[in-house]
Amino acid sequence: MAFCGAPAAWGGATPLRASWTTGARPAVTLRAASSRQTARATVSMVATSKNEPNAAVSSKVEALYDSYPFPPDPLIDGAPVGYNWRWHYPSAYAFCTGRAPTPLPSPLRILDAGCGTGCGTEYLVHLNPTAAVTGIDLSAGALAVAKDRLTRSVGQEGLARTTFEHRSIFDVEDLPGTGFDHINCVGVVHHTPDPLRAVRALASKLNDGGILHLFVYASHGRWEISLMQQAISLLQPERGGKTVDYKEGVRIGRELFDKLPEDNRLVKREVNRWSQENKRDATFADMYVHPREVDYDIVTLFEMIDASGLDFLGFSNPGNFDLARILGNAPELLERARALPEREQYRLVELLDPESVTHFEFFLGKGVSVSSWEDDEALLAAKVSLSECTHGWPAMFLFDRDYMPVELSEADHKFLTVAVDGKGGATVKEAVAASGLGLDVVRELRRKAVIVLAES
Repeated sequence: MAFCGAPAAWGGATPLRASWTTGARPAVTLRAASSRQTARATVSMVATSKNEPNAAVSSKVEALYDSYPFPPDPLIDGAPVGYNWRWHYPSAYAFCTGRAPTPLPSPLRILDAGCGTGCGTEYLVHLNPTAAVTGIDLSAGALAVAKDRLTRSVGQEGLARTTFEHRSIFDVEDLPGTGFDHINCVGVVHHTPDPLRAVRALASKLNDGGILHLFVYASHGRWEISLMQQAISLLQPERGGKTVDYKEGVRIGRELFDKLPEDNRLVKREVNRWSQENKRDATFADMYVHPREVDYDIVTLFEMIDASGLDFLGFSNPGNFDLARILGNAPELLERARALPEREQYRLVELLDPESVTHFEFFLGKGVSVSSWEDDEALLAAKVSLSECTHGWPAMFLFDRDYMPVELSEADHKFLTVAVDGKGGATVKEAVAASGLGLDVVRELRRKAVIVLAES
């Protein structure tokens, strides 16, 4: 069973307001990504007026990531550790559509748009062993680290399926070959001069039935970050056309946090939420001295989505938008809240618990149909299999795709035994007959992504 990579931590910048289970693993050697990789990739910048809405802004972004290749995760001599179902195409597709991708696209084509140092790319290659994976990035320095990372982690077979290109996201339409079935674009479009245009560019390379995973920053949960970004910018202004020294910006920011009172709101938020990942200068720079950032709230997020020409398929961290998490002890208010339109429910979450919404991660699709499995006959006829991102089988206590515990009943276990023994060929009807499990419980197992269904 394939492992479904721990998500990279993402930081942030000068903002605008928009109108794992792992089994036994081989011993690995960790190596820090350093500026030595950057020095090996001295090439001309790709942010030009020909392809960019604002080449000056993109050139500054490019310069930041050449100075601080990001993410700064260590290089590993061996397979990547952990899992992340969002990078495992069959699991991501099942989340978006309610069913398995049968048959799997051949060849399966995946794009990592804004791949940075390749932290996500190596998982896309490792978790999708039949896929051809392309990584593009604006920064030659980051790409140099990405190539080194993949050389160490996925082996010759994985490298043979991987292509890296020094390319702007606005140039994605010029990539050779056909479109992509799965595009991953995490922490990227909010740093571009025109995020909507960037999303539309990606949409142009998405195959019909394809899925796009995006991650953008949220304004409410990053309020303190925004203030510190602006403070550093005031103390390190651009004058006379001189490019900002990002290393000096990091020094100024760290001194501010060190000298401000302990009870300062910005200091408390940094200490309580961000300080561990910001020990590395590259992460601190990405969060506090970035030359370009656009932050969203629910309203402006869906304005962008609606204008993209793609369909919203759901947040990839749906538990964060579960109203019961916030109003579970107020049944009458919870009932009122759940009666609201879906987007207003999301809006209520960010208003009542802003600190929990520091970003939005979500899937969009092009011409994607969704299977709800509400019809009993269709459900009984469906083929059932154990999710590749369910861990612990055949124990009675499993972990789901988000590594949350799932305790099985005897009937659950009998149902899953039929599914596993049938190797994806058993029907729900056969598994129900053997276990006595009710169809509502089957639907709940699918909702928890313990099982995956395929249309017969």
